[in-house]
Amino acid sequence: MKDFEMTKKMIRLGGAFYPTGYAFIMFPDIEDARQAARELEPAHDGIMLLTPENILKEIGRTDVDSDIALPAVGTEGATTHKYVGLAREGHCALMIPAHSNDETEHIMTVVRKLPYSYAQRYHTLAMEDLE
Repeated sequence: MKDFEMTKKMIRLGGAFYPTGYAFIMFPDIEDARQAARELEPAHDGIMLLTPENILKEIGRTDVDSDIALPAVGTEGATTHKYVGLAREGHCALMIPAHSNDETEHIMTVVRKLPYSYAQRYHTLAMEDLE
């Protein structure tokens, strides 16, 4: 697992946070996030840990800078607000590469064993709530 690093590929036109090909899963406790990462790492390379500070500084900033006149930013902006709200309560997150339904199901099989607060998967043209 590595620390979060924002890249240009994670930002859409207009400034909205949109990491295509990733599952973004939030946890109330960082130890649960680390446990999930340990279990997932053998099959999922490139997992990133985001602290509440990372979420507020890096992702919350993209929401503030977003051009809200773009139609797609509505859902993306609402999701970012959700992330920021949970981060203010101390929640952290994992970003896990998830390019297929099988990968996503494997991720969620591990995550469902732990208390998590919110999970999204970013497709090219849509975001998917994960349960």
